[in-house]
Amino acid sequence: MILGGTGKTGRRIARRLPSARAASRSGGVRLDLGDPRTWKPALDGVTAVYLVEPDLHAAMGDPSRIPRFAAEAVAAGARRFVLLSAPRAGEADHPLFAAEEAVRGSGVEWTILRPDWFAQNFSESFWRPGILAGELALPTGDGRTPFVDADDIADVAAAALTADGHHGRTYHLTGPRALSVGEAVALIGAASGRTVRHVDVDPEAFVRQQVENGAPPAVARLLTGLFTDIRDGHGPEPSGDVARALGRPARTFEEYVAGAWGQPGV
Repeated sequence: MILGGTGKTGRRIARRLPSARAASRSGGVRLDLGDPRTWKPALDGVTAVYLVEPDLHAAMGDPSRIPRFAAEAVAAGARRFVLLSAPRAGEADHPLFAAEEAVRGSGVEWTILRPDWFAQNFSESFWRPGILAGELALPTGDGRTPFVDADDIADVAAAALTADGHHGRTYHLTGPRALSVGEAVALIGAASGRTVRHVDVDPEAFVRQQVENGAPPAVARLLTGLFTDIRDGHGPEPSGDVARALGRPARTFEEYVAGAWGQPGV
């Protein structure tokens, strides 16, 4: 089963594993982490599960969502978990800490994926409107981080769900080199024929802007803290874990850009 089967990683995994059951609140197999009544029917006959928390705010309010679902999955016959987590989830105050602990203590095979910022954030979600407007405003300064291609995450997840050799591994998934947001948007601009620039913004102003746009204050502060980690030089180093998991190098940011932005005017 692929939880969050219509999401950024879930739909990519589903393409790689077409026989897998893709479950979501709106997909073909209905499963809502907020509605335990949907769990048992979706889990019938499932032996391996890709776990993802689709709602960070909900996880902050109730970090037991994934642990309770994982326990029910094991009771239903699941024998392997792959959890999409986050870089700082090993810290006890992180909303995904309990999910990681539950997966490790589940008694079944498990793999945890801790990816860096997705390259596809520039083209498929959060940051695309800024790119199209020609100005991406984020409080990252000149700090660098190794953006990871979501296709690499999906390849690692699919391998961990279907092949042996990944049990007990926590993969820190990154691209092969770190870039600043300014460098990243310059590459996108060159490939797409657009004029795009990064504008650094004050973190507190960014929090206020996110709240005004509808983000819960706790979520806005958590995300802004991740951006200021980059600004302050605390972004992760390239890990090499994509290569360790797959036996090939991670895709470069330039390869991502060529595929997502390679046609002028995209």
